[in-house]
Amino acid sequence: MARFIEEFYYGNIDPQARSTKQNKTVQKEMAVLTKTEEQLTNALQDEQKKWFLDFSNAWSIVNGESNLDSFIMGFRLGANFTYDAFISTETPFEDLLKES
Repeated sequence: MARFIEEFYYGNIDPQARSTKQNKTVQKEMAVLTKTEEQLTNALQDEQKKWFLDFSNAWSIVNGESNLDSFIMGFRLGANFTYDAFISTETPFEDLLKES
């Protein structure tokens, strides 16, 4: 893909744009989450509802930050693999065939 970094910078590549259509387990659990959140929101009153929504929103932020951290660490891991494979010439053993 030509100009990958430029396309990524302009938002034309979204690594999070994926579907869970093929993952039946995730689909099932998303349905449970949605149904349970709706039931709790309807059942709770006033301050309890606020507590639950505060909890849900805080968890969403923590989860998003955790996902960002995982993305960054994965990107760095990939960059290190690339560097090691194509740039680094270090090896664990001395090259005995190399002339001094």
